Amino acid sequence: MKRIIKQLKARSSMLRKAIAAAERDEGSFPEGGLRVSPGNGRVRFFQTHEDKNLPESYLNKEQRALAAALAQKEYNRQFLRKARQELDKIEKIIRQLEKNNAESAYDELSEHRRVLIKPYILTDMLYAKEWQSKAFKPNPFMPEMRIYDTRRGEKVRSKSEAILADMLYELGIPYHYEKPLNLGRGKVRYPDFTLLKTNTKEEIYLEHFGMLNDEEYRIKSLLKLDEYREHGIYVGRNLLVTYETERSPLDIKGIEKMIKEIMLLS
Repeated sequence: MKRIIKQLKARSSMLRKAIAAAERDEGSFPEGGLRVSPGNGRVRFFQTHEDKNLPESYLNKEQRALAAALAQKEYNRQFLRKARQELDKIEKIIRQLEKNNAESAYDELSEHRRVLIKPYILTDMLYAKEWQSKAFKPNPFMPEMRIYDTRRGEKVRSKSEAILADMLYELGIPYHYEKPLNLGRGKVRYPDFTLLKTNTKEEIYLEHFGMLNDEEYRIKSLLKLDEYREHGIYVGRNLLVTYETERSPLDIKGIEKMIKEIMLLS
């Protein structure tokens, strides 16, 4: 529900700005209107007048700017009418949803009642909590290599992964480390991190490539990206990639900014 309200508010803000721009233009248009007459393989434009007793004026090619201004005038009028109507409806819906929505039946209960109830619609917080608590079989590959501790109390395979895990934890992003991803036909992969975009209920995968100086590792990394793409997992949409080399260490600030924007935290 918060996501819907946020989207409605964004639409409301956009409408307000567009209406303000249209209102600034409102008094700058020429007199009259525009009649468009297509036919015989050409389109002709005529200026109509407020005084119906005056004949229409044909607009030649040199008067195309006048035709455009008259067309914009009619669009301006129609836009303002429709935009004001839409804005009024959206703001009424926002007020209604913020005051009274289905999820509020659960939110308004006391803490003692909540523990006894199974809500029909999970709030974002409850959904994230349930998602985070689901058990899974961890990656069976060399578990002894998981030697670096995270703030959440788990172990990962590298210092950089520990840094990334702690970043996710501090940002409040639910995540699983090396959760199995079934690609179909018996293919199971273990992304370094599986993130939950709470407000959309989407899973986003994060792969860290930490040995790009090594040619064999680099080739395997590119093949992994190809495999993800073949299964509808695309970089920048539902796959985040971080990397480092000897000359390019982990860009902590840049990665944090990327994660915030992709996960809609900013």
